[in-house]
Amino acid sequence: MSSYLHDVDRTKVPAHVAIVRDGNGRWAKERGLPRTKGHEAGEAALLDVIHGAIELGIGTLSAYAFSTENWRRSPDEIRFLMGFNRQVIRRRRDELHAMGVRIRWAGRRPRLWRSVIAELEDAERMTVDNDVITLQFCVNYGGRAEIADAARAIAREVAAGRLDPDKVDERTIARHLDEPDLPDVDLFVRSSGEQRTSNFLLWQSAYAELVFLDTLWPDFDRRDLWRACALFASRDRRFGGALDPVGTAPETVGTDRE
Repeated sequence: MSSYLHDVDRTKVPAHVAIVRDGNGRWAKERGLPRTKGHEAGEAALLDVIHGAIELGIGTLSAYAFSTENWRRSPDEIRFLMGFNRQVIRRRRDELHAMGVRIRWAGRRPRLWRSVIAELEDAERMTVDNDVITLQFCVNYGGRAEIADAARAIAREVAAGRLDPDKVDERTIARHLDEPDLPDVDLFVRSSGEQRTSNFLLWQSAYAELVFLDTLWPDFDRRDLWRACALFASRDRRFGGALDPVGTAPETVGTDRE
């Protein structure tokens, strides 16, 4: 397993990795099992990825646990996911705390079970001083919802006279996001072969490198994370700029149209 770790350029480790944990249902279907068994199998995958992130020195890991769109699923699956997320947090909290993991929660309160909120908040309080890695659980989370909530909060401040609308800029919006002190996403990983972001950390992932792996989430482990990080390190990140070839003068942009 260590050979995968050695493939990663340690000078280019992403500070923040976001993961869409996709493929639980397909994993279960391939084995003739109910979808819920796929979710259960995915718990071990998440723990192994957290261990792998710590080994590599990643500072923040964000995991999509339940989206604002997941409410469209069957009532039985929703009930299972609510109870399962609550149990995972309760069951793994002490273990994560011992590993030095700081747990954060991003997402909306409305509709989310109060017992789930209570477990998330307890985990946040317990791990607040940990600094090995930050694990952001995104539960009842949607990127568009987060931006809409930020816009609503800004509008209230403007209406109250506490904020000049002409002073609203990208930094203003960023300050009103769920976890404004976390760094932007460097690497966005999705399992299962699907190639879309699914409304996850849209603002924070504006310049993220996207890596889509075919592995279904229950089969995912730290080696897949390291493979994604190796791909990340191999890419040329310009953030909208351009690098000139060696020995050439910068291109002049004129005002005349040809």
